[in-house]
Amino acid sequence: MTLRYRFISAHSGRWAIQRICTVLGLWRSGYYAWLKAESARQSKVGEDEALVAEIREIHHQHHGAYGAPRITMELRSRGRLVNHKRVERLMAEHGIVGRHQRKYQRTTRPDAQAAPAPDLVGREFTATRLDEKWCGDITYLPLGRGYLYLATVIDMSSRRLVGWSLADHMTAGLVCDALESAIATRGGRVDGVVFHSDRGRQYTSAEFGHLCDQHGIQRSMGRVGSSYDNALAESFFATLKRELLAPGRSFWRTETQARQDIFRWIAYYNHHRRHSALGHHSPIHHEQHTTTTTVDLHAA
Repeated sequence: MTLRYRFISAHSGRWAIQRICTVLGLWRSGYYAWLKAESARQSKVGEDEALVAEIREIHHQHHGAYGAPRITMELRSRGRLVNHKRVERLMAEHGIVGRHQRKYQRTTRPDAQAAPAPDLVGREFTATRLDEKWCGDITYLPLGRGYLYLATVIDMSSRRLVGWSLADHMTAGLVCDALESAIATRGGRVDGVVFHSDRGRQYTSAEFGHLCDQHGIQRSMGRVGSSYDNALAESFFATLKRELLAPGRSFWRTETQARQDIFRWIAYYNHHRRHSALGHHSPIHHEQHTTTTTVDLHAA
């Protein structure tokens, strides 16, 4: 119908509108109603084009990681009163897609000889205040030749990455460096904090145990082979790899490139990346404005 009305509009100077409508089997009143609404349609098209440009800007600014929900929140924070369904529609029409989760692969291995710590978390990844519960794990970062390994310490209350270490080995020193980084971030006094991990040999080592005892940290460990027992740490790694390893790229060519990308992304994650579990605020914004939260494991 729209094509017919456009044909009438294009040829109205040559033939009478009534005659064209008769030939095409249309009512003249219908054509005039369409013509009257044309300016509103053109205005809406212009608004959509402007919104798509802003969506592309946000998508690029966040390295292609954001999907429709987070882009909607970012638009609203800029004063745009926009419906998430409209954002979803425009993103679909213009092929703008957030990144999806990659397949999980395990890195840490249990030490059958070491006595594990009790599970003080029990899959309850909640905290009523900062530095009540931390969790951590190790993941691999593929290079053109070999791997880098990233060890993390995450505050369960704010989801902030409070400590981390990056190296070309998976020794106990890697997780100790990450924990010392977290201790330094929190000013050196962390007595009573619970640190939860899997039963990998790095976390059951005497070196790591001594460091925890030295600072009054209570160790907690999940069961062997259960990623759900350390789901918050696993979710963080899934997000990191999904957002850093773009489609078509499965590794970093050099260690320098990998380190630069990781450093930059961690700063972005802590300061700017929005989390639905934190009211769509970043971890540091959350820490600055509240001391209580409940973590939603289904929110990436």
